[in-house]
Amino acid sequence: MAGVPEDTPANCPTCGRVYESVTVHEEGVMVNLLENERYHRVCLEPGAREGDAVLYFYHHTHQQAEASSHAKG
Repeated sequence: MAGVPEDTPANCPTCGRVYESVTVHEEGVMVNLLENERYHRVCLEPGAREGDAVLYFYHHTHQQAEASSHAKG
């Protein structure tokens, strides 16, 4: 099940860039961005919610992803 978290950071915790949206996923997911017209990159950040493991997906548009070609770290 996917959802939208209430509290989100201003920048993506994975790459440090701005993002368009964030979703939280409690179950298995599949990501295919090969021909995505809206998003160029999705950064994944592991987390926990109410004691359960979740994945946060930070969705970057093509313009946001082009602003930085590398992740922090």
